[in-house]
Amino acid sequence: MNLFAERLKELRTEANLSRANLAKRINVSERLISYWENGKRECDFDMLITLADIFSVSVDYLLGRERY
Repeated sequence: MNLFAERLKELRTEANLSRANLAKRINVSERLISYWENGKRECDFDMLITLADIFSVSVDYLLGRERY
């Protein structure tokens, strides 16, 4: 599994967000969240920024380029 997938799932779980809740918040399908978390698809740059803002982390952290 890629680090983005692992970190997204970890951050979502720690924030007590279901896939459905996160999907609604960022206006995508729950299935797309599942694809990201399972490494089947990658999100685009704008969505990386949105996710980083939601979870108060850097894009580099989401991509596995930083530890924190």
